[in-house]
Amino acid sequence: MSVPAPHSTVAHRPNIPESQRQRALDRLRIVDSLPEPVYDDLVKLASTVCDTPIALVSLVDRDRQWFKARLGLDERETARSLAVCDHAIRNPGELLEVPDLARDPRFAGLPMVQNDIARFYAGAPLVTDEGIPIGTVCVLDNEPRELSDEQRAGLASLSRIAMELIDAHAREHQAEIDALLAKPAAIAAATPAPISTAAAASAPYTVAILELQDYAGTCARFGERATEKSLEALGRALEPCLREDLGDHIDRVSCSPEFVATLVGGDVEARIEALRRTVERHRSDGLTVLIGTAAASSADEAPGAVFLRADAALSREKNRHAAAA
Repeated sequence: MSVPAPHSTVAHRPNIPESQRQRALDRLRIVDSLPEPVYDDLVKLASTVCDTPIALVSLVDRDRQWFKARLGLDERETARSLAVCDHAIRNPGELLEVPDLARDPRFAGLPMVQNDIARFYAGAPLVTDEGIPIGTVCVLDNEPRELSDEQRAGLASLSRIAMELIDAHAREHQAEIDALLAKPAAIAAATPAPISTAAAASAPYTVAILELQDYAGTCARFGERATEKSLEALGRALEPCLREDLGDHIDRVSCSPEFVATLVGGDVEARIEALRRTVERHRSDGLTVLIGTAAASSADEAPGAVFLRADAALSREKNRHAAAA
């Protein structure tokens, strides 16, 4: 059954295109991020409030559901086709509660039901300020049951808390991006000619985003230390691809598998290709890095707007990568 989410203040929009929903999730930079104690505490609290052995913060990605935090379940992710949460996000204004998964034709054939891992499910959607659902805070039990009204309200509250945490993370990320994008202009202004000549100041520019895929999974396979060393080596290898004499700049976003480069001038194709060749060579280190780029429409266009277009291009690359996998 579906239960209205208590005290919801978000204006939910029905029939949101999947491409728009996925784009909203990508922009939050939460999928494949490293574990964080605050989310672990949140699923422990959800388990306690609802008296269930399993609790998850689940993000519904392109072809999978990925768990930012999990209690009572070993898997870090499952196929989206096996995710009850994929059904929960279809009605973002409601908490989805299924008293007995084995008696619901949508879920009776799922492996977790067939293997007696789960018989009960309740999930409160994680919803952005724009009304876009990206996942759930959910709980599962191995016996059929129902939540009390107080437990439903508690689960809905925890989903809103989780969304606040995700939004705070996204704001911190954007603040750092804004600072990185402003860096080349600040360097040019403080540098003698030729970089800070009037011609350079009025030159067009391109923003490139390079992002390691499956960051959390890579750290789990190779260890955080080894992954960090690989990213540091990649950063050093990327620097010679740029034209420092023109004012190019590249930085890694803190505690992130993401690099942001600003390429100055209109003729940047050779530099972008050099970046692509470099990340391709590092596949042997177990790193799959995708690139999204966007050129400014003019030298005066705000870097933040260009970054958003580059980020949209990166999302399209992720779509192609997922389809090819």
